[in-house]
Amino acid sequence: VRAQGDTYQVVADVSQFEPPDIVVTTSNCHVAIQAEKVAEDGTVCDTFTHKCQLPEDMDPLSVRCALTEAGTLVITARRR
Repeated sequence: VRAQGDTYQVVADVSQFEPPDIVVTTSNCHVAIQAEKVAEDGTVCDTFTHKCQLPEDMDPLSVRCALTEAGTLVITARRR
């Protein structure tokens, strides 16, 4: 978690996954990123999981995420 001005930022490289395969959830001050690549035969061939705790002074209603064209997931949250 990086602080930049009045926001916190979490960055993850998920370029090996398609956007529908990526799930971001928040609960309390925690952010979880999960991604799973499924082969044509239904077997899971790649997974990604990352969990982190955001600082307590972040605004939980301000959490946003964006996926860049290069496959970088950027999660931001504002400080109160």
